[in-house]
Amino acid sequence: MHAADPPPIRILVVDDHTLFRRGLMALLSRDAALAVVGDAADAGQAMRKASELQPDVILLDNHLPGVSGVDALPDLQEAAPKARILMLTVSEDEHDLSAALRGGAAGYLLKTIDGDALTLAIQSTMRGDSVIAPEMTSKLVSAYRDASTHDTPSSATPATNTVVPPPKTVLSTLSPREHEILRGIASGASNKLIARDCGIAETTVKIHVQHILRKLNVSSRVHAAVIATELGLL
Repeated sequence: MHAADPPPIRILVVDDHTLFRRGLMALLSRDAALAVVGDAADAGQAMRKASELQPDVILLDNHLPGVSGVDALPDLQEAAPKARILMLTVSEDEHDLSAALRGGAAGYLLKTIDGDALTLAIQSTMRGDSVIAPEMTSKLVSAYRDASTHDTPSSATPATNTVVPPPKTVLSTLSPREHEILRGIASGASNKLIARDCGIAETTVKIHVQHILRKLNVSSRVHAAVIATELGLL
């Protein structure tokens, strides 16, 4: 007997731009593993829909009328405690990124993301991962370093406050190629860009990234980037 397919991931889309919202809903609806259960154009609608529908994932724009997406995070989490909230925005501002992660967002994606990558990000966040747009990784590291300098440990971002940089001896377990790829990760480069710079296949980069994460004992490239920066690889 074949195992039953898992139920689709139930998604609430929150964006005040009608054309973008409808286009995103249509895009997501093409994937049988995803189910768009509702949409909202502002924070008030979003909270009502979240409470009513109890979605698995909320895709949340930051630039909403009245109350911003970041400011709406606490109320959305109260309305749908089990939902994972992914910011999907045009803002590349590191302060927006830091505020979103501190507010409890499970990830921060840019609207330039393609459909396949968005689906993978949604699936990753359902597994408990934090997902950050590759373009934002270096800004996250910068925000983390600022927080480490100016803030108390309790105010560090949720995505990074559990990262304890390993001793530098751990880096000796990385091969020269893995060192090169880790520096690329820390600079915010995508796998495709790292592959081009290293002159190797993108699939090879993905394998190296998996090895690096395992050796550093972290679950995401964001954590690896923070560790690389803290240990002076950049």
